[in-house]
Amino acid sequence: MMQQYLRLKEEAGPLLLLYRMGDFYEMFFEDAERGARLLNVTLTRRGSSNGTPIPMAGVPVHAVEQYLARLVALGESVAICEQIGDPATSKGPVERRIVRIVTPGTLTDEALLPAKSDRALAAVHVPLKPGRNAMLGIAWLNLASGDFRLTECAAEQLDSELARIAPAELVLPEHASAPASFDGAVSRVPDWHFAAENARSQLLGHFRTDTLAGFDVEDLPAAICAAGALLRYAARTQSQALGHVQSLCADRAGQYVILDPYTRRNLELTRTLSGEDAPTLFSVLDGCRTPMGSRLLRRWLHHPLRENAPVLARQQAVAALLAASTPEGISGETLAPAPLLETLRASLYKLPDVERIAARVALRSVRPRELAALRDALAALPGLRALLDIDTAAARLHELAQALAPDAGIAELLGRAIAAEPAVAVRDGGVIAPGFDAELDELRGLSSEGGDFLMQIEARERARTGIANLRVEFNRVHGFYIEVSRGQADKVPEDYRRRQTLKNVERYITPELKAWEDKVLSAQDRSLAREKWLYEQVLDALAPHVSALSRCAAALAELDTLAALAEHARRNDWVAPELSERAEIDIEAGRHPVVERSIERFTPNGCQLDATRAMQLITGPNMGGKSTYMRQVALIVLLARTGSFVPAARARIGRIDRIFTRIGAADDLAGGRSTFMMEMTEAAAILSASTANSLVLMDEIGRGTSTYDGLALAWAIAHRLLTHNRALTLFATHYFELTRLPAEQPTAANVHLAAAESPSGIVFLHEVREGPASRSYGIQVAQRAGVPAAVIRQATRELERLESQGGPTAQLGLFAAPAGQAPEPAPAIDPEELQALRTLREQLRQIDPDSLTPREALEALYGLKAADC
Repeated sequence: MMQQYLRLKEEAGPLLLLYRMGDFYEMFFEDAERGARLLNVTLTRRGSSNGTPIPMAGVPVHAVEQYLARLVALGESVAICEQIGDPATSKGPVERRIVRIVTPGTLTDEALLPAKSDRALAAVHVPLKPGRNAMLGIAWLNLASGDFRLTECAAEQLDSELARIAPAELVLPEHASAPASFDGAVSRVPDWHFAAENARSQLLGHFRTDTLAGFDVEDLPAAICAAGALLRYAARTQSQALGHVQSLCADRAGQYVILDPYTRRNLELTRTLSGEDAPTLFSVLDGCRTPMGSRLLRRWLHHPLRENAPVLARQQAVAALLAASTPEGISGETLAPAPLLETLRASLYKLPDVERIAARVALRSVRPRELAALRDALAALPGLRALLDIDTAAARLHELAQALAPDAGIAELLGRAIAAEPAVAVRDGGVIAPGFDAELDELRGLSSEGGDFLMQIEARERARTGIANLRVEFNRVHGFYIEVSRGQADKVPEDYRRRQTLKNVERYITPELKAWEDKVLSAQDRSLAREKWLYEQVLDALAPHVSALSRCAAALAELDTLAALAEHARRNDWVAPELSERAEIDIEAGRHPVVERSIERFTPNGCQLDATRAMQLITGPNMGGKSTYMRQVALIVLLARTGSFVPAARARIGRIDRIFTRIGAADDLAGGRSTFMMEMTEAAAILSASTANSLVLMDEIGRGTSTYDGLALAWAIAHRLLTHNRALTLFATHYFELTRLPAEQPTAANVHLAAAESPSGIVFLHEVREGPASRSYGIQVAQRAGVPAAVIRQATRELERLESQGGPTAQLGLFAAPAGQAPEPAPAIDPEELQALRTLREQLRQIDPDSLTPREALEALYGLKAADC
């Protein structure tokens, strides 16, 4: 057995090998030590190898999924070795082989997958000798749904693409290093897997075609190399062909609004800045009734569209769901008219995850109860189609309705074959419905009709032996037996054969009972074997329909997502944005979709950006709402480009190619980059890649260095965005000198977040108004934060001193006067008067008002007056 194990372990390589032995998966040697440590299970020792006991650890077969989930969460990959031979007929060790490899990117079991997010497997083709303009090829596969895609990008765009795809595992050629920004699992395969001919041959063999032209990917040679290597890797992990992977799609440049990793993080699309799942844009919008709808909504939020046509199709479908009502007389019943949206969502709530069930049908790993859920879902599809039979101009709804019509034979087969409430696993029996197979019914009858026969034996033997408490029993270990108390053992007949002796009873078997046992147990074994065979036949019959089931699942997911967007729009008073073909953003009374849910009253604000007003310079106090306002504009744009309604009174959103954000402070200590270095790196990327169709959010650029350096950099960056990039820009700053920029550049405009002072302190109005702010209110905000009063007073005095000297404006002639005017010369100061002022200032600094008694304060005041100051 150990020789067999070592051969299989050599095949598994560095993967943990779970070796099936009866009711347990065992690990040996180094695997046992590592597995016991990771899973916190007992490490034992059995036998010996070269005189050393062999470490051994195991997990029960019935609980293996929970252990696999823990291993995968730790980034481990596991090879599953099963018994494929028959222990009853095997000579020597039962035949075993590795039937599946579980890696972070190849999960398909429901228990191992997150319900509301995808677990993609990706591969990147990096040329051995990249030329100057060489492209990287990227392919990714969602094994749980069969979605297979590819694209190409320049090396500097790889981080953005991986952030968009978010793979759980990355497959790389041996020569390539992993991207520094990728923190998932990395697997390496030989370079020849990525070779052009090998990759192409793998794809052609899988799709059974002579060319890839039908997939429209021939112009992406680097991506084809990645796709072929990825498919080979995925097929090896499943130890079979991937029947549900039936197409290959290309993601083209210009198809999506590009969001770099910083933007996805700053906008908190699916994860907060602190790494939590909520509150995010996704958590607020996710009212989906099925897991597949939630996953599609997540994909839409990370893939906003540039083209208006597909966005408009989604938007019209949302509008139709809001406007329509359920027709009467569905399925022969007379229903009271009800809003279509409510009825549709209630129907979707009853459906299982058809997308993942279809994938497991193709992989032959589907469980009986999943087939029962699929059977019930297929039975509900006609009612769903009838719900969508409405008079509407939303063509997308009619297209989705057509996809909800797989072959009726699938539902009929599952209805006949699968029991109403099947067992969890086929090995438990009770999966195939009565009446589906005559032979199975006969075998079940033999094993279940023995109750009367056993009662007859028990009554007859009591009468024959005179033992009143004689019983006929059964257990899984010893089978059928006659049980007699020890005190009555002398009364048993000679034909009884002792089977087991216990403390107070003796157990016997008779030839008649033994014959019955052989018959019944044989029938049970044959019944289970027949049931397993029939189950495989059902899977064979379903295999040709996997593609139709996948299309049906995709339609259900989209219906669920559209219905969730419609319901959210209805509940929160969102409106359909107008889509235009030029670069513009025109929002009236917009609101932040997440923040408005967490506060009692949200102050709406508008935004207007176009070619004539390309930049808004935003000033105002800290905590006044500048960052919230900027993010709300970006999120409204993103929602509009996904086809959703938006939180505003009115909105018109044009074609946006990219969204950039430079918000918040962060550093990269491991990479040796300070906060300011990170800020400048992000600014450099924005200046390099933004266009006149981009939306740029820049918050407090330049604050990580000295006042003069920061001010100069902020001015120059803003000027470059206006004159060179011409991007639609929201530029928040505390450098008031920048508010002079609109006088020089007519496409810039000043706005500010209003605030007011009251007897109790500063009041934030959160209202965006035209023009620059009059002051920063930084000291007032510090006071509200609890900074000691003495510090506040000293800061106030220091601020007055700096302002009297002109601040940075006096030092930087660039900003000292309005455009076209020369700065006025500073007034001359007498040296003796200047020295007196310095002396006074020193005396004032030495006075601590909080520590003085009233008398001491009065004396200090008289002293200053005596100095004639």
